[in-house]
Amino acid sequence: MFDFLRRLRRPPRPIDDAVWRDTVATLPWAQALDPARQQRLRELSARFLHEKTISPIGELNLDGTQRARLAALCCLPLLEFGEEGLRGWSQLIVYPDAFRVNRSHTDAAGVLHEWQDELIGEAWEQGPLILSWADVGADCEDPHAGFCVAAHEMAHKLDVLDGLLDGTPPLPRAWQRQWARDFQRTYDAFVQEVDAGRETAIDPYAAEAPEEFFAVATEYHFSDPQLLRQEMPEVAAHLERFYGPSPFA
Repeated sequence: MFDFLRRLRRPPRPIDDAVWRDTVATLPWAQALDPARQQRLRELSARFLHEKTISPIGELNLDGTQRARLAALCCLPLLEFGEEGLRGWSQLIVYPDAFRVNRSHTDAAGVLHEWQDELIGEAWEQGPLILSWADVGADCEDPHAGFCVAAHEMAHKLDVLDGLLDGTPPLPRAWQRQWARDFQRTYDAFVQEVDAGRETAIDPYAAEAPEEFFAVATEYHFSDPQLLRQEMPEVAAHLERFYGPSPFA
């Protein structure tokens, strides 16, 4: 523990110029940033690589540029929030592709139900962040499609920093009240649309829970901000204030 804390106190090693150039070349979001925000992303990514253990699973091997790409994607949501958003966890686990997790639930009658979910990302409340490398690549190849699994899972990590996974990250009190009111109103209306069987422009997975609504909206902020602003203007305004302007704004 003390070795880990000492490592955190040391300044991170800057990302090599050649590695960063190659990283930016593979990340449409980074390419779209102005020079000041791109430099900020580079510094946050160096901090990420300094603090986090990146653990590829199975036969997946990640070189320095690929690790920097993962770091930069995870740090996109921190451009305004800052490195405090990295607090509370230490490991990024990367599967080659979608992965299966075992689930269980005991219903009100005491019956245990068990099943498997296939996931492309997951963020444990007090544990690692997990990503599918194949889906990270798919997001980079089609960055305007409304999906960004790294941003989605990082939204969960930001959300839980105040101790509750509820769709509201740590905010000043007045803003928190306004955020909660506007998000809840928009979420309730969206759930009604989904429950009625109507086709929605936003991924219906956002209706699963308030925390998923925030995470899915985060994906749209980074991948299709125009659609988010059109469909959910109040939510879009909060996210632009929280994350800063979308690179694709």
